[in-house]
Amino acid sequence: MRPRRVLEILGLAIALVAVAGVVGIHAEKAVATAEPHGIHKIRHVIVVMQENRSFDSYFGRYPGADGIPFRHGVPAVCIPNPMTHGCERPYHDFSDKNYGGPHAALDAKLDIADGRMNGFIRRALTGRKCSVYFDPQCRHNGRVDVMGYHTAREIPNYWAYAHHYVLQDHMFEPTSSWSLPAHLFMVSEWSARCTTWDPMSCRNEKRLRLPFSRNVPPSRFAWTDLTYLLHRYGVTWRYYVSKGKQPDCGNDKMFCKGIQQDWTTPGIWNPLRWFETVRRDRQLHDIQGVSRYFRAARRGSLPNVSWVIPNGRDSEHPPASVSAGEKWTTRVINAAMKGPQWNSTAIFLAWDDWGGFYDHVVPPQVDQNGYGLRVPGLLISPYAKRGYVDHQTLSFDAYVKFIENDFVDGQTLDPRTDGRPDRRPDVRERQPILGDLSRDFDFDQKPRPPFLLKPR
Repeated sequence: MRPRRVLEILGLAIALVAVAGVVGIHAEKAVATAEPHGIHKIRHVIVVMQENRSFDSYFGRYPGADGIPFRHGVPAVCIPNPMTHGCERPYHDFSDKNYGGPHAALDAKLDIADGRMNGFIRRALTGRKCSVYFDPQCRHNGRVDVMGYHTAREIPNYWAYAHHYVLQDHMFEPTSSWSLPAHLFMVSEWSARCTTWDPMSCRNEKRLRLPFSRNVPPSRFAWTDLTYLLHRYGVTWRYYVSKGKQPDCGNDKMFCKGIQQDWTTPGIWNPLRWFETVRRDRQLHDIQGVSRYFRAARRGSLPNVSWVIPNGRDSEHPPASVSAGEKWTTRVINAAMKGPQWNSTAIFLAWDDWGGFYDHVVPPQVDQNGYGLRVPGLLISPYAKRGYVDHQTLSFDAYVKFIENDFVDGQTLDPRTDGRPDRRPDVRERQPILGDLSRDFDFDQKPRPPFLLKPR
């Protein structure tokens, strides 16, 4: 072949390679800038965990929800009162403060009463150590307030969120116990007691009662939590804790002297500080004060996954003010809405346990741990369906499942596959009864603008 012809062919080849390179670069840019679809439109998940309310106590009269049974305008249920030898019906409670009832594992069992759902007053009177029924501690405003329910009159912002976004009327506490096991399930889908820092030393335990202190853990939390997966996949997270007092007791008592909490203090509402995975991955700095949440929301620097935790004053934990808790929650939600990341955000709001308050729905039995009683659940997002009542069976496990499907390719906290075996009895995300939170979204709709409410 003539040299000139060889040079022409070589030049053509070089040109084709160059064109292919340019095309490849443009293709890579197109992939990199492609709009996310479906669940991946959510790049920021915020879980706000309030305290101690049953579904019926907050949304038992919400239209379209599975609320308190009424017949001819009168509650169709009447719960036995052992001190009057009569019974009491649910009633509209206008009070801003409630006392509730005891809410440990035994109380859940006795409130449910083998499915009769009629032990609430008996347990409340027992927890208040009532010997004289007319003691104000026993009868609040003339009644046992575990039978009271609130409406939009007392909690207008919560009802407004339900009207504008999604209300979940079958959200169950993941375990039939109190705050500490509920928060452990929220971040790890298990509650256990460990004898060493080896995860295989951990054994199932939903009755954890030991108090926290700054230097002594109540138990070694050696099993695997969600942050382990997030860290492995490069997913950012923060656990934001409000400074103040944390009122829940480390035992079966209803009331106790408040324990000081902040982001540096391991506590009933701040368990991640004592998880081996968090310490080993050197992520203790990702547990921060709630002021950092407001700053990150304002600046558009929220992590992929956030948990936002109140203090006792703002938590709605009896006897804290209901309106103060709603005000704090509204501020948390408004901060996300006002920030530049709103169009990629989903906020899940729930209450960690039922607080001794009446609920009429028998919890499904999924394993030896739960589910516990119903609690209110709300989804707030620019992609949330409008005014939708989700009747799926849900628990906090559904939050973990949503986060895993969104950020870690569906990898689950499964000791057989996650690379860190422990002895958890089951993989909670795979319970057949558990619903799918992605059904609460319409990812084809245009992102809805913020729905800012006034903190009362």
